[in-house]
Formats: sequence, structure tokens, C-alpha cells
Amino acid sequence: MIVTVITPSYNQARFLEYSIQSVLAQRGPGRGEFQVEYFVVDGGSTDGSLDIIRKYEPELAWWVSEPDAGQADAINKGFQRAQGELVAWLNSDDLYLPGSVAEAVHVMQSNPHLGMVFGDAIAIDQNGEILNRWKFGDWGLRDLMRFRVICQPAVFIRKSVLEDAGFLDRSYHFMLDHKLWLQIAQIAPIQHVSSIWAAARSHPGAKNIASAQGFSQETLRLLEWMKTHPRLSSEVENHRREIEGGVYRLSARYLLDGGFPRLALQNYGLALWYSPSFAIKHWHRMVYAILLLLGVQRLVDWFFTFQRRRRKSRLNLQGLTDWPGLSALH
Repeated sequence: MIVTVITPSYNQARFLEYSIQSVLAQRGPGRGEFQVEYFVVDGGSTDGSLDIIRKYEPELAWWVSEPDAGQADAINKGFQRAQGELVAWLNSDDLYLPGSVAEAVHVMQSNPHLGMVFGDAIAIDQNGEILNRWKFGDWGLRDLMRFRVICQPAVFIRKSVLEDAGFLDRSYHFMLDHKLWLQIAQIAPIQHVSSIWAAARSHPGAKNIASAQGFSQETLRLLEWMKTHPRLSSEVENHRREIEGGVYRLSARYLLDGGFPRLALQNYGLALWYSPSFAIKHWHRMVYAILLLLGVQRLVDWFFTFQRRRRKSRLNLQGLTDWPGLSALH
């Protein structure tokens, strides 16, 4: 089996090499009966990224550096060239973890009816230090419609299903992945695997932080799209409160991460109104937003440190300390 991995990148020289190394490290003895076809699609970087790409050129199936119409456009270029039965994309600030591609291949080969498989993920900071683990569930279309989000780098897609579902919507720049999951889950089953497959990097230049309001707006836009979609509109109508509760909870999360606590609290209020049992699971984030608004910096710092220590105490991440990009774990 061939697995095509695409890395879209633009001026991410600080992190790009770690991402490339994490893809190339999936190859080799003991990694399973598959080949990795690897593309890097650069948007015309000027920060030294091209030197890094050229360093690894012999191990790339294809690369290009040229202006594009955004992330979706860059990834679609790779999708259109892909020869793999499975396809995935890994952003240039994220990482694959040990054996993730091999395990995804095994699951998809064992279940030929699946259209998509996704694993768990960890969050890391700009220095590679682990911040949190994200555990997902056995979610399907209805869960995705309630805006239960999946960590994109931990996703692998069967290309034939991708072609049937349609590629990424170029008019979306932030929620492009979630829209694609919705398109795929309508036509084929998706499956969760409770293994850590990827690391998503949180840093000031990351889109979910630097463009938090854009994520919030596109989350609401996706809700409007579902309301008019022939196969989704009836579910929205029948379960409106749960779905709108999910949309506002997710919008609030992005706004808080982006430094907009007042807007985040407004959205959390709407989430509580529509679906209190679902929204209350974010109680700790609501408390954090209130502390930020009150300006009690000592309490803000204490609460942030407490939450971070609590999350890290529950992590079980043995075997990752020598993985590219996670050197801060030493």
C-alpha cells in the first residue's frame, strides 16, 4: 500500500524540519508493508524554508514552492497528484508520532469499508514540550455535526472516498478540515483508534491562536452550511439545541485561546443556553475567562499552572523522548 502525505507550508522554517523528519521516520524496517509518498507544497516562503526542503529533496516524491490561494489550495495540489490508497496532510508545525502511519495502514487494510481513521493526539508548545493529551471517541457524523472536533494531523483518509466526497473547500481557511470530515462521514464509516498518532503545535503564530476570530466565524458558517445541506438539514432541525450548543462551545474555545475572554464568555453563555450538559464540560475554561476579565493576574497564573500540572500528571507518554521535535522532554 502507498500512503501519500502532504505538508503544506509557508514561512515555517523554525518547525518545518521536525515535521519532515517525523514523516520520514515512519519508513523503514518494522514499519509495515507500505510506502510513503511524501509531498511538500510551499507557498513561496522567504524565511529559509527552501533550504530545508532542498536538504530533503532526495527523499521527497515531489515538492513545489509557489504562491497559492491558501492552505486548502496547497493541500488540494497534493491530493490531485497523490498515488496513495491512503492520503493525509501534516502541517509544517505538527508532527507524526512513532508508528502512526503503520497503525493507520493496518486499520484501513483490516477494514476496507472505512473511509477515514483517526487517532488521539498531544498538544506541544513551540519548544516541543508536551502540554496536553487529546482523547477522542468513537464519533460519527452526528458527533461531528455537534462540533466534536478531531485533531487533523491524526487523520488518514481513503483516497477513493475523498474523491467521492470532494476535496477541501478552498473558500474555507480555518474550519476546512472539519467540513471535509462532515463530507466524508456522510458517505463512509469513520473509526477512532485510541493511540497517540500526532502532535499539534501551539504557538503564537499558529492559526487557531493568531486567527481565533476567523475560526469562530467559520464555525458559525459551517452551521449555516449544514442547515441548507440536503442530507444534514433534517438532523439540524431535529437536534437544533444540541448542535447550536456545540457550535458556540467550540467558537468560545477558539476565542479564549486567541485572547478574547469577553467574546468567549458570550459564546459560552449561548452554549449553556442551548445545551447546558454539553457546555458545562468546559467549566474550567469559563473560570479562566472570568479571571482574565477580572484582571486578577496572580489568580490567572495560578489557575493556568494548576490546570497544566493536572493535565500533565495524567499523561502516559513513554517512548517519545527521543522523537524528532520533542527534545524538550529530556
